[in-house]
Amino acid sequence: MSYALLIDIDKCDGCGGGDEYECQKACQKLHGLPLVKVEKLTATNYTFSENVAEGIYVRRMCQHCEEPTCVSVCPVGAMEKTVAGPVIYHSDRCLGCRYCVMACPFNVPKYEWSSTSPRVRKCTMCYEERTSKGQPTACADACQAEATVFGERDDLIASALKRLNEDKGYVQKIYGMKEAGGTGVLYISKVPFEKLGFVTTLGYEPLPRKTWNVLSKLPDVVSIGGVMLAGIWWMTKRRDEVKAYEDAQKKK
Repeated sequence: MSYALLIDIDKCDGCGGGDEYECQKACQKLHGLPLVKVEKLTATNYTFSENVAEGIYVRRMCQHCEEPTCVSVCPVGAMEKTVAGPVIYHSDRCLGCRYCVMACPFNVPKYEWSSTSPRVRKCTMCYEERTSKGQPTACADACQAEATVFGERDDLIASALKRLNEDKGYVQKIYGMKEAGGTGVLYISKVPFEKLGFVTTLGYEPLPRKTWNVLSKLPDVVSIGGVMLAGIWWMTKRRDEVKAYEDAQKKK
C-alpha cells in the first residue's frame, strides 16, 4: 500500500483568494509552524497555493518521489522513503551536508540557516501524525473543495484517469504518474503543465538510476586512468634512466 495525494488544479480556487489557504493553515497548525500566509516554501512553511494566473492556483510541496533523489544522495540515511509512500526526514541522523537540498529536482527541501541546530525541513505527508495511522493528510482533510484528495496511489490514478476520460477539457495527462519515475503527489489540470511552472523535462526514468549509471562506470574509468598514469610514470622513469646512463657513458 502506497499513499499519495491527487491535486485537481481546476478545482482549487485558492480558498477564494482570501487571507488564508486552508491547506497551508492546517499544515502549519499540525506541525506547530507560524500561522501566516506565505507564498513560497521555507523552513517554516511546507506548502502553499501559488496564484500562477487569474483564478488558477497550484499547490507546491514535496512531491514524495517513488525513487527519491534526496534519499539516494544522503550518506547517512537521514532521508527515508517509507513503504507507505511519504518521504520522511530523521534529524538525529543528519550531518548537515545539504546534498538533499541540492539534489532535489523540484527544489523542495529547505535548510534552517538561522538555527544553531539546523535541520532540513519539508512536507512529510503528515507521516508521524496522521498517514502512518491511515488518516488523511491535514491539507487534504482541510480542503473543502476536494481539490486535494488523499488515498492509495493506484486508486487515485484510476480516479484521475476516469476524470480525464469523462472531461476532455483536462490535459490528458497525470503529472507525477511517471515523471522522474513517478511521485506521490499527482496533478491533473485544464491548463498545460509547462504554463503552470511544472518541471516538464525530467523524463520518466528515476533520477537515482541515472546517477548510478554514471557511478557504475567510475571503477572502469579509475582503472583505466590508473593504468595510464602508471604507464606515464614508467615512461618518464625509463627516460630519466636512459639519460643518466648516456651521461655516465660520456664521462668515461
